[in-house]
Amino acid sequence: MTEQVMAAIDGSKFSEGVCDYAAWASLALEAPLTFLHVVDNHPQVAEADLSGNIGLGSREHLLEELSQLDEQRAKVAQEQGRLVLKAARERAIEDGVAEPATRQRNGTLVETLEELQEEIRLLVVGKRGETAHQDSGHLGSSLERVVRTLHRPILMVPDTFKVPEGVMLAFDGSKTTRKGVEMLAKSPLFAGIPVHVVIVGAETGDNRSQLDWALRTLRDAGHEAEGAIRAGEVEATLRAYQEEKGIDLLVMGAYGHSRIRHLLVGSTTTEMLRRARVPVLLLR
Repeated sequence: MTEQVMAAIDGSKFSEGVCDYAAWASLALEAPLTFLHVVDNHPQVAEADLSGNIGLGSREHLLEELSQLDEQRAKVAQEQGRLVLKAARERAIEDGVAEPATRQRNGTLVETLEELQEEIRLLVVGKRGETAHQDSGHLGSSLERVVRTLHRPILMVPDTFKVPEGVMLAFDGSKTTRKGVEMLAKSPLFAGIPVHVVIVGAETGDNRSQLDWALRTLRDAGHEAEGAIRAGEVEATLRAYQEEKGIDLLVMGAYGHSRIRHLLVGSTTTEMLRRARVPVLLLR
């Protein structure tokens, strides 16, 4: 089974960004590209007992009409999805991808991706989905569940594409982030892009040796690399460094073993992801 770049699209304003970043990743990785649209057929409104209001004889007829409405909504959603997939495929071809594929599935996004994850090399998703208010500071609830469920790299992107010119890895010396350094070093996705490695913490001998290892690994693989150890609150310190250096792609290990771990684990989505204006690649 060939692993592929899979892009989840839903017709939201983030879909164009998802298309373009997915095309960029597909070309850089020389991996097939598949666009995925999931139609959630679960009823949006719970059935209510209206018999007391409309008369016992009418209730069955009303429920029948509601059922027909649900069927009509599902058909409309499927047709809208097909149009979105067609537009995405055409856009990817314009971006230079030879034969992008499209798939439409029924179910929930999380269950569908969990089922397909053996086929996924990289998942590309928009920061918020179609149903989330575009000015909201929160991530879509589906995306939060995807991040927690999927054991594949996830590239969360904004609505406008920009070719990345600088990458920042939030590094804590954990197994996950050391694997992140090694992945960055060898991945064609980052060929020719300067890499910044940032440790948030005290200037200790251990932190310095960890940073030196990371920079040596990257430079040995031919990357231009620089690093920093900075004290402060994790999210604010990383964001300040990103803005200072003009970084346009962040890489984070989703499950480390230090304060960075708490950016991605817990009941609420992290400030880092919530405030991000640039793509964030989450490593598992």
